[in-house]
Amino acid sequence: MFLGAAPGVGKTYTMLEEGRRLRGEGRDVVVAVVETHGRRATEAMADGLEVLPRRTVNHRGVHLTDLDLEGVLARRPEIALVDELAHTNAPGTGHEKRWQDVEALLDAGIDVMSTINVQHIESLNDVVERITGVPHRETIPDEVLRRADQVEVVDLAPEALRGRLSSGCIYPSGRIDAALSNYFRVGNLTALRELALLWLADEVDSALQRYRAEQGIDDKWEARERVVVALTGGPEGRTLLRRGARIASRSAGGQLLAVHVTNQDGLRDADPAELAAQRALVQKLGGTYHEVVGDQTSKALVDFAKGANASQLVIGVSRRSRLAALFTGPGIGATVIRESGEIDVHMVTHAAAGRRFALPHAGGALSWRRRALGALVALVGGPLLTLLLTLLQSEESITGDVLSYQLLVIVVALIGGIWPALFAAVLSGLTLDFFFIDPVRTLTIGEPAHFTALILYIVNAVLVSYVVDQAARRTRAASRAAAESELLATIAGGVLRGQDTLQALVTRTREAFGLDTVQLRLADGTLLSKATSLPPSPGQADPVTVPVGERAVLELVGRPLAAADRRLLAVITTQLDTALEYRDLSRAASKIGPLAEADRVRTALLAAVGHDLRRPLTAATTAVTSLRSANITFSPREQGALLETAEQSLGTLSNLVTDLLDVSRIQAGVLGVVLESVRPEDVILPALEELDLGPGDIELDFPAEPQLLLADAVLLQRVLVNLLSNAIRYASHGEPPVLSVSDFGGRTELRIIDSGPGIPDNRKDQVLMPFQRLGDTDNDTGLGLGMALSKGFVEGMGGRLSLEDTPGGGLTSVVSLPRAPQPHEALHTGNSVGAA
Repeated sequence: MFLGAAPGVGKTYTMLEEGRRLRGEGRDVVVAVVETHGRRATEAMADGLEVLPRRTVNHRGVHLTDLDLEGVLARRPEIALVDELAHTNAPGTGHEKRWQDVEALLDAGIDVMSTINVQHIESLNDVVERITGVPHRETIPDEVLRRADQVEVVDLAPEALRGRLSSGCIYPSGRIDAALSNYFRVGNLTALRELALLWLADEVDSALQRYRAEQGIDDKWEARERVVVALTGGPEGRTLLRRGARIASRSAGGQLLAVHVTNQDGLRDADPAELAAQRALVQKLGGTYHEVVGDQTSKALVDFAKGANASQLVIGVSRRSRLAALFTGPGIGATVIRESGEIDVHMVTHAAAGRRFALPHAGGALSWRRRALGALVALVGGPLLTLLLTLLQSEESITGDVLSYQLLVIVVALIGGIWPALFAAVLSGLTLDFFFIDPVRTLTIGEPAHFTALILYIVNAVLVSYVVDQAARRTRAASRAAAESELLATIAGGVLRGQDTLQALVTRTREAFGLDTVQLRLADGTLLSKATSLPPSPGQADPVTVPVGERAVLELVGRPLAAADRRLLAVITTQLDTALEYRDLSRAASKIGPLAEADRVRTALLAAVGHDLRRPLTAATTAVTSLRSANITFSPREQGALLETAEQSLGTLSNLVTDLLDVSRIQAGVLGVVLESVRPEDVILPALEELDLGPGDIELDFPAEPQLLLADAVLLQRVLVNLLSNAIRYASHGEPPVLSVSDFGGRTELRIIDSGPGIPDNRKDQVLMPFQRLGDTDNDTGLGLGMALSKGFVEGMGGRLSLEDTPGGGLTSVVSLPRAPQPHEALHTGNSVGAA
């Protein structure tokens, strides 16, 4: 594939040049179809290559030529050159689009080289329209282009492209000025060039990610700077985001990814309002926000960074004080640095660093590591405490000894929970009896009061352990509920911010549960959405299927989900089902929309008929009734005036009825259109005669050799009459309207330019609707159907009518129609409406 930013960069030329090189190497290369658009250098490059005959199709009396798929398959070359991949085929040629013909060639084992402009890529089509203001209806799915074995950008600097256009290498002289002042502005070309290069860069990056996943490569490859910023929900997050954005901006194409880890123990100081503000800041900085759930925050951060092939990881200095760190050990930052491998870790200081003391993080339903640590403290701390108390033993120290062992049990309970604490309580009770209660060195208790005290001591220790364990469990449940609420808020926020609803839900589901792959499929197996981690975990299990209502199923690949996870997953599947239902309802509503619009037009028709038809009908009736009256005698002059009034009124009435019928046909989709090859002057001159316009009333600007256009001559004449009459009505005195004809992008443009008051931008679409009269104050202007009819007629001929501002003031009406095959292009070009 040869990808270009705009017409004229040299895609077709480069493709033919590569074809000649391969033919010189002995390869079997043929030109299946090429659109030279009359460019001599391109035509010369095709010399020496075998050009296969085109297929001719008769469409409504017009002979169109296109790619002969059967002929290429019968010839079976090794390589076929197929120009303009996004081209729409002529009716009756089999496939609707040329890219479908190319897929047929590939299925037959024929290699293909083709060309495309960036505006024809489906995902970029609306972006290009916003940049250039020109809609492009011919597109190809992104997946078709991604399946290409090789994509090469044919690049040309904007100034060089404009120079090529000015010299007549791209368009004929009659189209150069319009092109330079519209589509080929320096800003437009620069933006289109950037789009093409960025699309290719993203595709290369995706190919690299796929390769790393397929090869199981987990090491960091710094093909592009990716900066991951860890957010805790604390006030330092904004500082970290801005620092990360500065790091990412130091290299071209750098990416910023913000991640918030919600683990089952919860996150301290995770303020939802602060997190929402930080998500908004991420978007302003051009980054993406992600949320994951993990038991260990440090491991979740590192796994996410490695999965994203990050080159830098930005985390904040711990907000714990040194005293807190002394009790709880190394923090998340130290663990991340130890496990990050080749990822550079930035520890960023901030205003909240090390300011507050926090109790050791309790957690809930303590892990086996915590319980083992508690048992170890009991085993090691008990003998050490006994040794210390034995050295300090006295007759009065028994109370202090008991309290010391009680403190040991409490510490073990805080660390390991109820079972290590119970073990410590029993062990310390026996130790007290053996070493400190008479008779010593024996488990015998001489005094009943000592026995009671020992039992009470053990009971107290058990109760303290139980309270600590229950508090941990409740903390776990509360943290889990907070994490689930935060996750659901993030999912809902992603949808509300305009992300694709289904894709946002599927992506957040994979990230939240740490799964390898999540797929959403319809009941018939159609894939709707998919999210995959890079790289995937080794040895993936079979997917777990979760029903999503009756419409679809959710396939999960990765770790098994706990019962609590499945409860949260049920909520997500409910949201997915709601999103699918909304999508189905939206599609149904879109089908009802045209019916409602047709009903609105019919209502407007009935409302307008009573007012606008009454005037000419009344005038004609009055004139005829007066003439037939036997009580009044009119002079010949008066009779002539009455007859003229009746004639004019009936003519106006006839025109109004015709317009009403035409509007009804347009709305019903039954407008009769007969397309044929038409010379612009053959339509323009009769329109001028109908309006009785002479040389002093309008200025004409025709190219030396105007191209044939594909149109219905009768309908086009009515369009020009409507537009010219408006231009004459609103034109400034002394500045007649201008009617120009030019060729642009495989189409012919007729521009009616006036220097009148113009139309505000917010009313340009409105005036193209039925029953709209600018100001609604002139009862002599009819029903206000002229512009609506013109728009309907032009669209019925496969064209478009647009309204633009005239430089210096006024309105320019642009009628764009497809070119018909030119006589001198019959052997080279077809009915392409795009530009190479």
